[in-house]
Parts: sequence; C-alpha cells; structure tokens
Amino acid sequence: MLSPLFAQYPTFLVFLAVFVSIVLTMIFMPGWIRFLRSSHIGQQVRDDGPETHLVKQGTPTMGGVIMLIALVVSVLIMGLPTLESYVLIGAILLTGALGLYDDASKVIHERSLGLTPRAKLIGQFIIATVFTVVAVNCFYIQPTVIIPFIATIDLGILYTVIPLGEGALYLPWLYIVFVDILLVGMCNAVNLTDGLDGLAAGTVMVVMLVMAAIAFRSNLLEPAIVAAALAGTCIGFLWFNSYPADIFMGDTGSLALGMGLGCLAVLTKTEFIVIIIGGLFVAEALSVMIQVFHFKRTGKRVFLMAPLHHHFEKKGWSETKVVIRFWIISGVCAAIGFSLYFAGGFFGVG
Repeated sequence: MLSPLFAQYPTFLVFLAVFVSIVLTMIFMPGWIRFLRSSHIGQQVRDDGPETHLVKQGTPTMGGVIMLIALVVSVLIMGLPTLESYVLIGAILLTGALGLYDDASKVIHERSLGLTPRAKLIGQFIIATVFTVVAVNCFYIQPTVIIPFIATIDLGILYTVIPLGEGALYLPWLYIVFVDILLVGMCNAVNLTDGLDGLAAGTVMVVMLVMAAIAFRSNLLEPAIVAAALAGTCIGFLWFNSYPADIFMGDTGSLALGMGLGCLAVLTKTEFIVIIIGGLFVAEALSVMIQVFHFKRTGKRVFLMAPLHHHFEKKGWSETKVVIRFWIISGVCAAIGFSLYFAGGFFGVG
C-alpha cells in the first residue's frame, strides 16, 4: 500500500499508477500469450471483413484478462481503495467477465460471433443499472446532466422512493435510463473500435489519461488512480498489440474499458462531456448505425464498410495509417472535451 507513504503527493500516486500498471501488464502478458498459443486459443476473423485481416486468424485473444488483473493489482498497490473505487472496479470486472464469456464462446464454437447481441445487451444494462443506482444512493451523484456554457438538465423529476429500513432507495428513472444508454453505448462503441491492431488500446489510453486528470481535479483521487491504471495497462498492452499484433484484447478488454469510461463519467459528472472526449468511439458506433439503417431502407451503403476504420482501409489506407490518424483524432477530441470541462469549471457555468 503506497498511499500512506505518499499521501502528501497525490499527483505522484496517479502517475505511479500508470507506471505500475504498464510494468505489470508487460510482465504478465508474454506468459499469457504463450499459454493461449499452446492451448490454440485464437481470434476468429469475420468472413465479411477486409481480406488483409485473414492473416490474423488464430492470433491469441482475451488479452483483456491480463489488463484487468494489472488494473486490480495496481489499484491495490497504490492505495486504500474507497467504496467508489470498489464499485467502479466491480462494474469493470463484471463487464469484463461478460466479455470473457463471449470470447470463450467464440473460441469454443470457432466462429467470430459469441453471445447473441440481446444477451450481451441485457448483461450490460443490468451492470449499468446497478452501478447507477449505487452511485446515486451511496455516492450522492446528482441526477443531472451538465452541458457546459448551456444548461444543467435535471433528470430527477421522475422518481420513486422505496423505504428500506431506516433509509430509502432513490430511483430517478430518467437519469437511470440516460446513464444506462450512455454506459452500454460506450461499451459497444469501444468494442466496435477494437478492429485494428493498436486502435482501441491507443485511443482508450488517451481518453483515460484525460479522465484521470478530470477525476483528480474533482478531488476524486481513487477514481483518478483507476483511470490512470487503465491508461497504463493500455500502454503496456500496446507493446504486444501494435501491428502486427501478437494478441488481441477481445471483448474481455474492450467491453470493460468502455464500461470503465462511462462509469468514470458518472462519478466525475461529465456524462455529456465524455461524449466529446470519446468522440472517436461515438463516430465508430454511429457509422455502424447509419450503415445498417441506410442499407435497410435503400439497399445501398453509405460507407465502403463499417465500422468507420474499415471504410478507410477499403479506400486504400494502410492499417497503421488508419490507427495513427485515429489516435490523433482521439487526442483532439479528448483535448476539446477537457478544455470544455476546465473552462466550465473555471467560469462556474454549466
């Protein structure tokens, strides 16, 4: 436990969380890759995907397992976790477990599709709902959505109070629905982004560093440490996931990272700003929605292929060019979102 030793240096603790999770990921990942290879546990590539991706068939997957282990160990090493960080990590791990089951189903049945979309969505909505109810009742998160410089929208106008012994359970329905959509949306948006070597890990790393800064400025040290540890494990994972990838994170990692991003937004009251910070993930998800909707109506495609990163591959961009340019776009989105958060707080508007 390093928190008592460096209690006077909270900034150092956040940066140290990045370093520790990088080291842990890089130590444990090689052995995990060897185990997966010897067990013939590999990625099943989409039949309708880019032809250049066929060489990825059989590449070890479920790297997210080590990422989540590194996250938990890092947070335990860094300090004395609060109830907030326990609940945050719990939501991340439960979503990762859902992804792990999905990844295992793909490997066992040797196909690119695991759980049915309905089953995954139900699991994600349950996790998101429980987290939101706990956040509102235990951490006193206000059921509002802050749009910097414009308005603060109250979503607590429709609620139910259920007596529980000496206390009560407060259920602001509109806010619960909004956060459910946000968290499940982020889960699947990051999952859709995880289609090229290094793409999801690199973009999530950038976003998590910004979320760590926001949490730290909001005096939420433990959530800041969690965000920093997530960024660090993404950096460590990139060593093995950069093109050509030695391992993929799988749904185990991508779903968990998306849930972590959404939950951090709730704890830091950046539910609207996170849509800007994670703008690249939003664009990836929207590209799929637009493609499906337009194709069903007209029989024609808007993009050469969805998600968006495959569209640019089809246009002739190399995989590494797409990844690096998407990293840059993610950085720009994160910078804009952080600037709005900082400016809104500085001027006291929202």
